Amino acid sequence: MEERRRVGYCVHREVLDEGKVDQLAEKSDVRVPFSEKIRESLRCSVPRLKSCMLSSVPVLSWLPRYSLRDNAIGDLISGISVGIMHLPQGMAYALLAAVPPVFGLYSSFYPILIYFIFGSSKHISVGTYAVMSVMIGGVTERLAPDSNFMMYVNATNQSMVDVLARDTERVKVAAAVTFLSGLFQMLLGLVQFGFVVTYLSEPLVRGYTTGAAIHVIVSQLKYTFGISPKRHSGPFALIFTVIEVCYLVPETNIGTLVVSLVSIIGLIMVKELNTYLGKKLPVPIPVELLGIIIATVISWQVNLEGKYGVEVVGEIPSGLQPPVMPTASLFGQVIGDAFALSVVGYGIAISLGRIFALKYGYKVDSNQELIALGLSNSIGGVFQCFAISCSMSRTMVQESTGGKTQVASALSAMVILVIMLWIGALFEELPKAVLAAIIYVNLHGMMKQFMDIPTLWKSNKVDMLVWVATLILTVLFNPDIGLAASIAFSMLTVIFRTQLPKYSLLGQVPETDIYRPVEDYNQVNEIPGVVIFRSSATLYFANAEMYQDALAEKSGIDITKLISQKKKAEAKRLRKEKKEARKAKKDAKKNAQEWEGEPDSSENEVEKGVATVEEGSKPVSTLPRAIILELSPVNFLDTVGVKTLRNLVLLRTWRVEGSSARKSAKHVSSPQSTMQCFTVRQTGPRLTKMMRKCKRLISEY
Repeated sequence: MEERRRVGYCVHREVLDEGKVDQLAEKSDVRVPFSEKIRESLRCSVPRLKSCMLSSVPVLSWLPRYSLRDNAIGDLISGISVGIMHLPQGMAYALLAAVPPVFGLYSSFYPILIYFIFGSSKHISVGTYAVMSVMIGGVTERLAPDSNFMMYVNATNQSMVDVLARDTERVKVAAAVTFLSGLFQMLLGLVQFGFVVTYLSEPLVRGYTTGAAIHVIVSQLKYTFGISPKRHSGPFALIFTVIEVCYLVPETNIGTLVVSLVSIIGLIMVKELNTYLGKKLPVPIPVELLGIIIATVISWQVNLEGKYGVEVVGEIPSGLQPPVMPTASLFGQVIGDAFALSVVGYGIAISLGRIFALKYGYKVDSNQELIALGLSNSIGGVFQCFAISCSMSRTMVQESTGGKTQVASALSAMVILVIMLWIGALFEELPKAVLAAIIYVNLHGMMKQFMDIPTLWKSNKVDMLVWVATLILTVLFNPDIGLAASIAFSMLTVIFRTQLPKYSLLGQVPETDIYRPVEDYNQVNEIPGVVIFRSSATLYFANAEMYQDALAEKSGIDITKLISQKKKAEAKRLRKEKKEARKAKKDAKKNAQEWEGEPDSSENEVEKGVATVEEGSKPVSTLPRAIILELSPVNFLDTVGVKTLRNLVLLRTWRVEGSSARKSAKHVSSPQSTMQCFTVRQTGPRLTKMMRKCKRLISEY
């Protein structure tokens, strides 16, 4: 046990700085010219062209090697299961985007086929997503509000909304912002900007999706209660909407509320049954599909719209829409929203993609994912789709039902195609309250993310602060502004953590060569006469002054005063030398045969390295004999940090004995008359060697 606790170090070399290491290892100065790099990147060959083609269109690399025996059955079952989920979710999330439900089906068809060709993840299910849909809805309702489409009806002497014209304009807005977000994603992918997702930490993403889920819930309250609140935009719009909904609650349509409550309770019960019987069922019960079928049949038989005023989906045209280029005049009004959509959609998709890639042992290309999502959105915008991303619920179903490749996604798109061509019109009597209930139930996973708060409180309080701040900023502002503010806040926490690090003095663990902060351990003892100082962050302009102040506080040395005194003494010495040099030169002119007044070289040599203390200064017996700066957390230095270290190194030969020490040059150069300052970058053998040197100096003293 004793041998394990105390390890002996034997270092048979001198301490080297960076310059000596570069000289000893003969550092190479070869640099490849930038023009050569450009020529190399533009050079083309057959193997390089093939590699570029396979990486740009991943389906060409894996589809020819597709194993029907191993993957076909699982992908078939998974594709049908996910396709069934696409139907209710696509229609429900179209309500969030404030466009007719059929456009949710379009968004569940075209983008999926594009991602099948260009995507690099094998398991994620792209398509409509609640957070993206509510962001689209904010844009469409802002640029095409109901107030712009009011028309006066002479027969009733009332004003009403021209729903057809309003929906047509909102589809144009949604297609424009989707097309532009796709262009942003492709551009970021082409310039290899996939690393941007690293700025979206997990606490930030989970806090943001929770805040966006609250926006989703509030936006669906009008379908749950059958009311028509005004649309609010800008900061605090969510608060104003909740206040108005509370004001309109007395006007609730009872039939709509009953449909909502029954749908929510039924969906929750069957989902819990799915969870309970998850291991016994080959595929989950398609609760959402069953829900919309039952609700449609009841609505058709009872005539919920005519008798009770329950709002239904309405006309669902059969077939596919022809491609239409987005309205370019809208790009200037949605450019900020488009960029936010591109970042959020990519961040969610790549996060899920990496989770499953790590689980199944393959790699997801972040830049290729940007290009794949960009093509899906830009081409989808041409076919009047709204922005898509990856859905956690569909992805989990696709993986759990045996899906192993993107063939499952392509098969789910075929299911949607069949529905759009022949079955879609059957759901025209579906109550919108049922779609809102599907949205509520699908958001329960995001609501469970509130349990992150106590977990993060125990593990990392700064991450918890990022989570809570992101939630608050997203709830108070729109999701796009909330995302930008959340990223800025997250970056500020990193700056503050480096600007306000933890400073500590290290002591030795008894009978070991291990050093730990003395304030954190009861059995750690400081080495008498030695100060080992450590900062938990790198040293740069934002914390350089605090680093010096903390060292002064911990060591008991007024560093600023000592440096000031030394600079004054150094200036005085230089003035004295210049004066003596001028006097010597003057004497030399008078007597050309003999050099008089030349100062003693040995004394000058000592004095050059020593700053003397003024006469009358008192001895300082409490100062440490050595200061060791433990710099292992320092990964870079700027000019301010270098200057701080230089000022501290000036203390290395600072005399501490008082005025009597000035009288003897021999005494000045002895170890006991100086305070030593060392810097180390690791706490292993080098620190041990430095400690032995300090102990030797102290023993000599």
